[in-house]
Amino acid sequence: RFFCPIERNRQAVLDGLGPADVLLVSYGLLLRDRERLAGRPFATAVFDEAQQLKNATSQRFRAAKALQADFRVALSGTPIENHLGELWSLFHLVFPGLFGSWESFRSRFAAAIEKQLDPEAAPALARVIAPYLMRRTKAEVEPELPARTEVKVLVSLSAPEWRLYEDTRLAALSELETRRSKLREQERRVDVLAALTRLRLLASHPRLYDARSEIVSSKLERLMELAHELRAEGQRTLVFSQFTSHLALVREALDQGGIGYLYLDGQTPAKLRGELVREFQEGAAPLFLISLKAGGTGLNLTAASNVIHLDPWWNPAVEDQASDRAHRLGQTRPVTIYRLVALGTIEEQMLTLHARKRALVTNVFDGDGGPSKLSTDELMGFLRR
Repeated sequence: RFFCPIERNRQAVLDGLGPADVLLVSYGLLLRDRERLAGRPFATAVFDEAQQLKNATSQRFRAAKALQADFRVALSGTPIENHLGELWSLFHLVFPGLFGSWESFRSRFAAAIEKQLDPEAAPALARVIAPYLMRRTKAEVEPELPARTEVKVLVSLSAPEWRLYEDTRLAALSELETRRSKLREQERRVDVLAALTRLRLLASHPRLYDARSEIVSSKLERLMELAHELRAEGQRTLVFSQFTSHLALVREALDQGGIGYLYLDGQTPAKLRGELVREFQEGAAPLFLISLKAGGTGLNLTAASNVIHLDPWWNPAVEDQASDRAHRLGQTRPVTIYRLVALGTIEEQMLTLHARKRALVTNVFDGDGGPSKLSTDELMGFLRR
């Protein structure tokens, strides 16, 4: 028997649980009802999409940790997204005695691997986790999937776009260098990330930086060309961006161009999400615009044979999960993944970072050494180019 607690009868569901019953709980509900759930013993706790619990200081993690269970399992396609602290969090949840405290793990493994201080640290970590980790790649799990091709679509910024981008970059660099001695490390890091976000917005569309700007976006023009080409060929496409403001400008252009589309972001109600998926699968529109955060998991959109990423995200695993909405079981056609990248901008540097992030996962699980988390000075390097 399966249970999915709802607002009015959650306590009744808990009281009625017996042997061989399975209780399904969302992470949001786990946090809301953590005391009630923590007071009930379970034989097994399974944490699906366990990357949702990667932050050991979060209330969600603490609610999961408080559950009473004789056996715990964590399932995740992205057990490491940014740094090794996330791996420690997952093991601390399901097997807290393996690594000990975070301070111990950081001293023995995290710092040595991420800062490349000890070439033996990654192999040692791989040996420790190997008996407790069942790792299956997508090729092993779904060998019958059709081919997946990744295409980098390079976009040259116009002269006005480039001047605005460079002026903004140089101004941010000058300000940050001037204020460096006045800021604490965390404050400086926040300011650097904010400056980089402004550059990322400018690389996509000047109006994302200045809503009154009349400068035409070269990337939007290239997207529209690609959208027309794919529609003319009768192909269906998912379009992802992490910025809903960027998607708003795309919607405006599609409306003007007479191209139909569906739209989903984090504000879309759960019931409507299902209806939108059904409509797209049944052919209601050639394009489905989706915010990266809202569409990274839980959607089956195999009617699409193309995926377009409008702007790169810091972590490639998040993009991969979004692309997997089309490249998954049930897909019968080859899938093409397009990444629109503004030449000479921070976007090109971020793709280099993607290789570094992928290497971290491979290195830790396969036992090879490799770098990971970026320091504030390394982030400043994105501004200096």
